[in-house]
Amino acid sequence: MKKIEIEIPEGKEVQWVGDTLKLVDIKKPITERIKTFEDAFNLCYNPTLMREYVNNQNASTDLVAYLKLRIIIAALNEGWEPKFTEDEYRYYPWFYFYTKEQYNKLTDEEKECCVLRSGYNTFSYFGFMRCGAYLDASYSSANFGSRLVFKTKELAKYAGKQFIDIYADFYL
Repeated sequence: MKKIEIEIPEGKEVQWVGDTLKLVDIKKPITERIKTFEDAFNLCYNPTLMREYVNNQNASTDLVAYLKLRIIIAALNEGWEPKFTEDEYRYYPWFYFYTKEQYNKLTDEEKECCVLRSGYNTFSYFGFMRCGAYLDASYSSANFGSRLVFKTKELAKYAGKQFIDIYADFYL
């Protein structure tokens, strides 16, 4: 048997494709390919969502943010969509809301999960898909945001941190 050696360029790997040995691009994890909304838009697998966003860019801030989140989630999920079967898990980013005073008392580790809080007795379930606030804020409820789900906990956590400003525009 003969042996050959070749140099493999940066960002490439060798794979058998049929009966041919080829150099192919190394596919980076999706969280390394999507850092901005523009990255997600360019990788989105749903032309309908993209068209809706383009046609509604002058809508209210929360609607534009919702459309952006739909595109980001579609791109990060790489084509996966929930089937709503009994054995299927779906994930949401989780947000807590604090007053400035409460926030300042938290440890650095606790601060990693924080944005802000308005109101007394605020609570949330299902990644802020259901929330309630009493006294200085109104009550709102939307138990499940099924269009804003991720296929993994890691993707939900990544999106919640990476796109916190877009989530804030949508929720607040």
